[in-house]
Amino acid sequence: MIVAGLGFRAGAPLAALHAAFAMAQQGLPAATHLATAADKAPALAPLARALGLPLIPVAADAVQRCGTATQSAASLRTRGTGSLAEAAALAAAGPGAQLLCHRQISPDRMATCALAQGHAQEIEQ
Repeated sequence: MIVAGLGFRAGAPLAALHAAFAMAQQGLPAATHLATAADKAPALAPLARALGLPLIPVAADAVQRCGTATQSAASLRTRGTGSLAEAAALAAAGPGAQLLCHRQISPDRMATCALAQGHAQEIEQ
């Protein structure tokens, strides 16, 4: 399972989400799932539909338990993690998941995306 985790600002356009996703995918295996914080999942649903990928909403406590390679002060303040994109990807991919790509930032800085690979069978929500 390869999970693309996304973080994004309120009101981020679909184009920003798609750009971050495309940047993270470059040269790597194709994502099989999308993931983000549960409260942001409705805003990510249009991208999931456009890509034909299942969307995994990740609980806030699961996001906070994941260590991340990136440490954004803003993300730490608002989400309790250094990178929502990295944490969502890792949490959704399951125990022992590894980052394939640290967060990539869309050109307009409205969205981020990171990829993680894991072997999750049951998704913790």
